[in-house]
Amino acid sequence: MLDPMLPEIFQITRVVKETYDTFTLEMRPSAQRHTFPFEAGQFNMLYVYGVGEIPISISGDPGHTERLTHTTRTVGTVTKAMQALRAGDTLGVRGPFGTAWPVDTARTHDVVLVAGGIGLAPLRPALYQILNRRDEYGKIVLLYGTRSPEDILFRKELEQWRARFDLEIHVTVDYAGDVWHGNVGVVTRLIPKAPFDPAHTVAMICGPEVMMRFAAAELLKRGLSADCIYVSMERNMKCAVGFCGHCQFGPVFVCRDGPVFPFARVQPWINRWEI
Repeated sequence: MLDPMLPEIFQITRVVKETYDTFTLEMRPSAQRHTFPFEAGQFNMLYVYGVGEIPISISGDPGHTERLTHTTRTVGTVTKAMQALRAGDTLGVRGPFGTAWPVDTARTHDVVLVAGGIGLAPLRPALYQILNRRDEYGKIVLLYGTRSPEDILFRKELEQWRARFDLEIHVTVDYAGDVWHGNVGVVTRLIPKAPFDPAHTVAMICGPEVMMRFAAAELLKRGLSADCIYVSMERNMKCAVGFCGHCQFGPVFVCRDGPVFPFARVQPWINRWEI
């Protein structure tokens, strides 16, 4: 990181429309650095010049530092402006910031990744890393829930992963169309039957806060320790370095102390309203 408060100019090399409201930007690092090392689970502050800046988790492969990838949903002024960008346009980037998924801690264990909606994007780097070192882990299970079949992210990649014999994927939707023949219901319903050994499992959860709360509760019922469950929290981050206080969550700051936390650390606060 050259200067945590000064955006670097990155050039967009590719734009991928994932769903009707979600897109992926691939960018090339600036001339100041030809690579962009990061850890799975970290985020950047992306700045659209003249519009504003927002925190977005990195969704690319940590093994490919020659490019930077972000996937986001169009939900506000900055993301709307970002959606209009094309290859050749530029963005300001500050980062990487934050804590990472426990990919090394999970070695020799079964790994369960529980994603809700856009939450699959921050988990994708962890899955890349695990699959790149597949022989170091036990069973790998991805449980993914979306609103509808049309909202499924990274569809082609999911199909490729599903074709492997060393990874188990279960996808569920809240609302099924006429052509959907898979699971229907919230993603937490998949946890009781998921194939993993609770005594030797590390779980990683990312999605809406209410989904993470119920997913953690189901994993605790299965016998996982709260110290073996990790969640990625989302708050209104502004400075990304713990100065402004916008992202305070109980006694911690999400930008500085997170966004990835052991569930045991945030468990006293995640069930309280207005925190």
